[in-house]
Amino acid sequence: MMVLIILVINIVYVSFFTMRMILTLKGQRYLAALLSMVEVVIYVIGLGLVLDNLDQIQNLIAYAVGYGIGVLVGMKIEEKLALGYITVNVITKEYDRDLPKALRAEGYGVTNWAAHGLEGDRMALQILTPRKYELKLYTKIKELDPKAFIIAYEPKTIYGGFWVKSIKRGKLFS
Repeated sequence: MMVLIILVINIVYVSFFTMRMILTLKGQRYLAALLSMVEVVIYVIGLGLVLDNLDQIQNLIAYAVGYGIGVLVGMKIEEKLALGYITVNVITKEYDRDLPKALRAEGYGVTNWAAHGLEGDRMALQILTPRKYELKLYTKIKELDPKAFIIAYEPKTIYGGFWVKSIKRGKLFS
């Protein structure tokens, strides 16, 4: 029974740890601080149980296994929450005036310009979206241009533009 308790405590602790780190990186300092208080209580209880029963190797193994599973669970939780935004750069196979219009109609913030590649004229697009809509955006782009070249990254700071104002008013993706 002790092995199971230690395993569960460590899964919960490491999941909290992972979430706290992500919140810290996303600038959510107060939520991260609150979460860290809960995290440290769980950590002390779990470590105390292991140290009080250090003569039983299965407890140490349960602690280590719980830690590994906790990392996976924390990553899965973060994936589901999809905090923050991403910027997606797209280079089309051919110059297509309809692609930006179609993406804007879906609520995405799109800036586009003419680009020239090795094999001719292209269109370059820069698209800003909440991370929770990332996969939906990729699907839409591939549907409209299956040969598009796509690169995504997380912007650290976003300031200005109609899109930011619309997000604050809750108008996009409703």
